[in-house]
Amino acid sequence: MKSKLLVFLLVLSLVANAYFVLFEEQPSLEKGQIEEMQTRINSLQKENENLQAQVNQDNQSLQSYASQLDSYRKKVFELQNNSKTCPTGIEGFATLQGPAVFKKVQQDQTDLFGRQSVSEEGALIDISVEIRPGKGRVLVQTTPLMGMVFQDAANTAVFVAESKTGKPLSSSDIIFSINAKDQIPGVDGSSAGALMTLLTIAAIDNNTRLNDSITLTGTIDNEGNIGPIGGALEKAKAAKAGGKTLFLLPRENSELVTYKLVERHFGGLTVVERVPETVNAKEYIEKNVGIRIEYVDTIDDVLKYEK
Repeated sequence: MKSKLLVFLLVLSLVANAYFVLFEEQPSLEKGQIEEMQTRINSLQKENENLQAQVNQDNQSLQSYASQLDSYRKKVFELQNNSKTCPTGIEGFATLQGPAVFKKVQQDQTDLFGRQSVSEEGALIDISVEIRPGKGRVLVQTTPLMGMVFQDAANTAVFVAESKTGKPLSSSDIIFSINAKDQIPGVDGSSAGALMTLLTIAAIDNNTRLNDSITLTGTIDNEGNIGPIGGALEKAKAAKAGGKTLFLLPRENSELVTYKLVERHFGGLTVVERVPETVNAKEYIEKNVGIRIEYVDTIDDVLKYEK
């Protein structure tokens, strides 16, 4: 008797769900709304194409500026050398691990349509700088070859380091080396600008020992100001996994966008949405990742933590 009752209740539940799905009034889109959405999609696609073209143009400009800067450095070296005012070449070396974020694409083997999922992951990469007598060249080498844009950040780092130390590098070659265990595509090297500046300052004063329990991220401008980056949470996780105890973060990254899952019910259907939520980066990361966070505004702030 009990089993028959359970079967009856199950059938009743299935019938009720079918009724809600088939006969309950569902939200519908008018033809005008569909056309408006399609127009918006087309507009966004066109905007995306324009932005991609602008990014490509900007990258070409950066490469041109870097080439011009190298040419100017060589001319300065030649002029100083001919006038016998060429400063003595400096020798030095410094290294530190820095966080990077890369996109990981995974193929769903069970999906007949070959869908892919894209996620962001953090990793620590070894960044070092060697200064030796030369002609004022700023060089960048990556091992293995990675999709990183470091040249512009390297030139700015050298300029700021010269300004902060008062030591000209026109008679020295500055060689940045970036090493990762695996190939990491699509990493934006500008977010390593602050770290590269710190390394260059330390290498100029070859007696400076950097604290390897600290790492940092942030762009750098010619005034030594540290700017915002992307992937702060992923970079913090990578720093923690790599044994770091202090992560220096640009103050402009003091707000962090996280996502929480929210269930919405439509008739007999349940839809799960990812809803964005803005939180305090320092509080959230220290609680959920377990690494100390301090905000920095300039390269001078960074140097205070390294002393």
